[in-house]
Amino acid sequence: MINWDVFLPFAVVSVILWGIGAVATFRKSEGCSRASVVCTVAGIVVYAVFVGGLWTSLSRPPLRTLGETRLWYSLFMIVSGLIVYIRWRYRWIQMFSTIVAAVFICINIATPDIHDQTLMPALQSAWFVPHVTVYIFSYSVFGCAFLLAVSGLWHKTDKYLPSTDVLVNIGMAFLTFGMISGCIWAKQAWGSYWTWDPKETWAAATWCAYLVYIHRRLGKSSKSDITIPYITLVIGFLLLQMCWYGVNLLPNAAASMHSYN
Repeated sequence: MINWDVFLPFAVVSVILWGIGAVATFRKSEGCSRASVVCTVAGIVVYAVFVGGLWTSLSRPPLRTLGETRLWYSLFMIVSGLIVYIRWRYRWIQMFSTIVAAVFICINIATPDIHDQTLMPALQSAWFVPHVTVYIFSYSVFGCAFLLAVSGLWHKTDKYLPSTDVLVNIGMAFLTFGMISGCIWAKQAWGSYWTWDPKETWAAATWCAYLVYIHRRLGKSSKSDITIPYITLVIGFLLLQMCWYGVNLLPNAAASMHSYN
């Protein structure tokens, strides 16, 4: 049976395959490295087998605890990084997405959450899986946009802006669906679409930050002002981190219906 006790070997094999795939991108100066794609996909399959096995052993979606969301984020971060590499041929994105995924995996190894079969009544909803997975996937897409923004700021170039435009549009679509599905779920579970719960407030702030980016880019700002879009992406990503797990550190986190336990 696949459970949390066997996470380490699955994680190690996955990270090794992703690392080989990341290195393989630099062995081909042009086009897309088939070896990189094959190794990365193989690592994704190994990791997905663990997530699926954990789902089966728990008899519930592994999305309840913060550690379980880190599992999905690591998986989606690699998927998003691979998509960016295939689409735009940024060879370094594979390496950095692997590093980000590995960091979250290491956190789960160092401080694993308690994974049991219990699921509070409010989470026993058809909206549970699509709401959380869509949110986490949007986080991974925004994570790739963040990496491109940091590189753009570092090299003082606007060449990444067309890519970040696409990534933010995709991320916003998933994030918006996540917020709408969350509102519908909240109405069914608690009788109200929106209560300005701490997590809801930070989710709204995150959504607004990326909306500001889209609005500014549609305004076709001058090339001399390229740092503003990148900085907006950095701020949006920091707000996203606060929305995801930072709210658990707030004094009123215990009163939040969205806090991880």
